[in-house]
Amino acid sequence: MQTWDLLRFAVQALLAHRLRSLLTLIGIAVGITAVVLLTAIGEGIHRFVLAEFTQFGTNLIKVLPGKTQTFGVSSAVISNIRPLSLDDAEALEHLEPIVAAVPLVHGNAAIETHGRSRRAIVFGVGPGVPTVWSMTVGLGRFLPHDPPRAARAYAVLGAKVRQELFPVGSPLGERIRIGGDRYRVIGVMEPKGQFLGLDLDDAVYIPANNALALFDRESLMEIDVLYAPGRAIEEVVGSAKRLLVARHGAEDFSLITQQQMLDVLGSVLDVLTFIVGALGGISLLVGGVGIATIMTISVAERTAEIGLLRALGAQRAHVKALFILEASLLAAAGGLVGLGLGIGIAGLLALLVPSLPVHIAWTYTLLAELLAAGTGLLAGLLPARRAAALAPLEALQAE
Repeated sequence: MQTWDLLRFAVQALLAHRLRSLLTLIGIAVGITAVVLLTAIGEGIHRFVLAEFTQFGTNLIKVLPGKTQTFGVSSAVISNIRPLSLDDAEALEHLEPIVAAVPLVHGNAAIETHGRSRRAIVFGVGPGVPTVWSMTVGLGRFLPHDPPRAARAYAVLGAKVRQELFPVGSPLGERIRIGGDRYRVIGVMEPKGQFLGLDLDDAVYIPANNALALFDRESLMEIDVLYAPGRAIEEVVGSAKRLLVARHGAEDFSLITQQQMLDVLGSVLDVLTFIVGALGGISLLVGGVGIATIMTISVAERTAEIGLLRALGAQRAHVKALFILEASLLAAAGGLVGLGLGIGIAGLLALLVPSLPVHIAWTYTLLAELLAAGTGLLAGLLPARRAAALAPLEALQAE
């Protein structure tokens, strides 16, 4: 029996039971669609989060107060932890591999001017923000290099705050009130967008010392450090750690590099994508069980046909190949339909819900297609063996 004959027999057998074949095909298609959609959303979230973190560059180190590791020390030692200060940020900035350092305090406060009032995020920072955070001043200038503890009461507006408080004309030189204190506007930032749900355009930037007083804080929330490209991260971290230990008397702070954050996020998001892909794969297994069931029933219903084929000279290998081919065709057709549906629905989601990050994960999609083909092959193997094992005379008499 030629390969073409086997293919023709398999197609005819599937078409002879259209409804049954269609239902089985749908089972596989749903599984593939689920895998494509779930992994597309997982991969989209993965890329979105990584893009959010890398928009500020990758040569960044965060200095946070307190240790991120737990040690067996007494509460008396913990109470002696020194807060991160403006002097720490200034000292870090003078290190040889450091380009700039930004002290950071932030909170929410009312912004008032000319009878208009709204609440916005207030960032207490230093003059290095445009360099460290990769932001651009659209109008005027950013905070000047004043002495950290004697900075002038200047403010720089985010693009959205400027639009709502000063919809007409230039805000430069205008006075605003933040939490009861008066500030003079000296600049407006270019639109930056959001960072993990935080709207950087709906913000006001003031000197860090003023923000510490505004929010009644003794310690900075963090210090963001930008180091020169090409410098070994171990060297930079070592220099910063030695400086801060010398200033604090102990290692009561944490240094987190941008690459560490990206590695942790990447591993977490990879696991997330794998899990959602595995959930879709369960649907494929269910579809495989459906194929196995259908093919087993098919063997029982076509006993006489199998006997006739064997009587006409078909070998056991031919009969086995026939049933395996039918199962594989069902799985392959279901896989292609599911692939088309998955890509189509993912594209539709991207159009209808632009805020939902969707990106086809082609690796998982290919694996799903291979799994669908493998599922069909395995699902047809047992029924095919049973069909091939039937004796020709007994099969003919079974009708």
